[in-house]
Amino acid sequence: MLKVSIIIPAWNEEGRIVDCLLNATRQTVAPHEVLVVDNRSTDRTCELVQQFIDEHPGTPVKLLHQNDEQGLIPTRNYGLDHATGDVLGRVDADCMLKPDWVEIVSGIFTEDAEAMGATGPVTYYDMPIHRISLKGDDAVRRKSYRADGGQVLLFGSNMALRASAWHIISGEVCEDREDKMHEDIDISLHLLGRGMKTVYSSRMICGISARRMDTKFRSFHDYMLRFKNTFAAHPEHWRKRKSEHTLYLMYPWLHALYPIYQQYLEHKDINPAVRIWFKEQIRLARKSGESLDDLSGAAELADEEDDDEEKAAAAAIASGDDPHVDGADSDGLDEMDAIIAGPATDKVGNNTAKVGNDTAKVASNTAKAAHDTAA
Repeated sequence: MLKVSIIIPAWNEEGRIVDCLLNATRQTVAPHEVLVVDNRSTDRTCELVQQFIDEHPGTPVKLLHQNDEQGLIPTRNYGLDHATGDVLGRVDADCMLKPDWVEIVSGIFTEDAEAMGATGPVTYYDMPIHRISLKGDDAVRRKSYRADGGQVLLFGSNMALRASAWHIISGEVCEDREDKMHEDIDISLHLLGRGMKTVYSSRMICGISARRMDTKFRSFHDYMLRFKNTFAAHPEHWRKRKSEHTLYLMYPWLHALYPIYQQYLEHKDINPAVRIWFKEQIRLARKSGESLDDLSGAAELADEEDDDEEKAAAAAIASGDDPHVDGADSDGLDEMDAIIAGPATDKVGNNTAKVGNDTAKVASNTAKAAHDTAA
């Protein structure tokens, strides 16, 4: 089996870096190494990573420092250059890898010797309806996240490269000192420019944060322009569909829902980064005999999982269905509705009207912004 390194560039990521490392190391197949590459963080990122290493001596987590230059690209490159695996996974510091991610990624490159880059769908772990979100993202990436007549574009929050491919293009990738491009698409186009194959797998799943949707519209619009800027830097490449148009349509509604749902999570004292793959992690831990004591709220969620399984089995038996077939997960939406309507969350309700007004203003800008990004 091919060895998979995971590279995590980090700058001031104290809020999610520990959750990210727990998900990266709690895998069905252990990663060869997990490299956190710090880039001049001024918060507790380095302290928390070192603490994680000290408390988990059996995990292959290493803390590297890239202090020569501020920026994602030099930090990413430093990690990729120092990785020693056969396959180099690259995710963000607030990403939560599905527990079979390393196994799936290793399998992709083992089964397809021509694959030089791979990517897969994502779902927002800090938003509701995870399964619907995953299916929607999968559909968009299959249809529109492509270039040159259907070649796969890699997504930086959930991507992997064959090490040999990276070493070929590492001296060619754009430095983007003006910070106006999508670095993951840039890597994709350099691979395609070399005639290298990129692949998409719906099984290569990662949870990401929707915090990008909580930014002001101007900032979001500038971020969307990175698509156009990246392809402008690679005029020999082209695309038929522009996935940013879909993101423009999604932005007003996700921008409205995000702060409401965060207040719900805070009210219920839920860590969505822990909860997103917790059921899978419980099954993995029970199978291997490992403890989940290092996860906040593990005992409560494990009991909840047991109750959910018992209820699902009872309901399936009563209806004549197979109790071992997984059903749709509500992700707490019904409970969320009750909480928002309740007197304990007046603040949430008061903010809803304001967010709704902001949404109308944002939505009115969508058509103009989408027009601005047209090639």
